[in-house]
This record gives sequence, structure tokens and C-alpha cells, in this order.
Amino acid sequence: MSLKSVNDILSLPEIQILLHQQPLQRLLKCWESVLGSAIAAHTQPLSIQRDVLRVATSSAAWAQNLTFERQRLLVKLNEKLPDPLVDIHFSTAGWKRPQDKANQQKTLSPCEHPSYLGDEIRKERDRAPTKNANAAFENWAKKMQRRSHNLPVCPQCQSPTPPGEIQRWGVCSICATKQFSSSF
Repeated sequence: MSLKSVNDILSLPEIQILLHQQPLQRLLKCWESVLGSAIAAHTQPLSIQRDVLRVATSSAAWAQNLTFERQRLLVKLNEKLPDPLVDIHFSTAGWKRPQDKANQQKTLSPCEHPSYLGDEIRKERDRAPTKNANAAFENWAKKMQRRSHNLPVCPQCQSPTPPGEIQRWGVCSICATKQFSSSF
């Protein structure tokens, strides 16, 4: 049996990698496998200071629930870490939303919005600003009348409604808002 010196043992590549890894880096590697994908999706380990792990959560509800579970989580994490953690602090401070392309909401172009009126309606520019409030109102009323010509009417309030709103909600956006707010 040959004895190796401490310098020989410490020069092994595997040992060098382990020595140079920071505790947080080791923790990040096993975070999802230890805690599960559901918890990992709503948490981000931030730092380890004085053997206390600081974790950012996506909401205060997650922070509170995980605080109640922290002893169980500590046991699971300490099984994987060479230096045991003393405690875990959960908070929403430091949370950064993951840049997951699949979860990002698509931005609609104006023509994709349910209230879109179509290309046949062009914005008309006033040639000269009206000085009289009554004349301005009459101009506006005429424009609205031209714009609403040939639009379907809302089955509930009988007002002209863009076809996209009728297709999407079955009523105009104002009636849909009233329905949604009365259901809560």
C-alpha cells in the first residue's frame, strides 16, 4: 500500500474542482433535483452567508409556505452539501422573472385586437381646428357615425361593436367588462 502526500491528493483534478467550487454553485447544481421542479420554478437561491441560504421567491405566498417547510428542505439540502446549512430565509426580494420564451405573453399587433375596426376605416385629419365646442362635438359625432356604419350591434346594449369583440365575448367590450366584474 503506497501512501500519497497531501499535495499529491490535492493536485487530483476532481479534488481541485471541488475545492474551487463555491457552496452556492454546488447548491445550484442540485437545487431542482432536491426540491423538485414545482418549487424550483418559483425560487432562486441568491447567496449563502454564515451558513444561511437566502432564497428569492416569485410571491409572498411561496415565501410563507416554504418558510413553514424550511426544516424539511434543510435536511434534504444538507444531504447533498459538504458544508451543512444552518437556516434558509425566503423572501420576494431579489426575484427576477425567468426569461422563459414559452411563458412570455405574445404582444398583439393592433389589427389582432378584438376592437380592431379594419383597414377600410381611415383616420381622418381635421383640416382646421374648430373653435366652437358644439362644432367640434358635431364633427366627432359625424366621424363616429361613419365609423360605426356597417358594424354589427351588441346583442345586449345594441351599440355598434367591432366584429372581433362579438366573436370573442359575444357582446361589446363594455358589456363583457360588466359581466366579468359582476361574476366576482
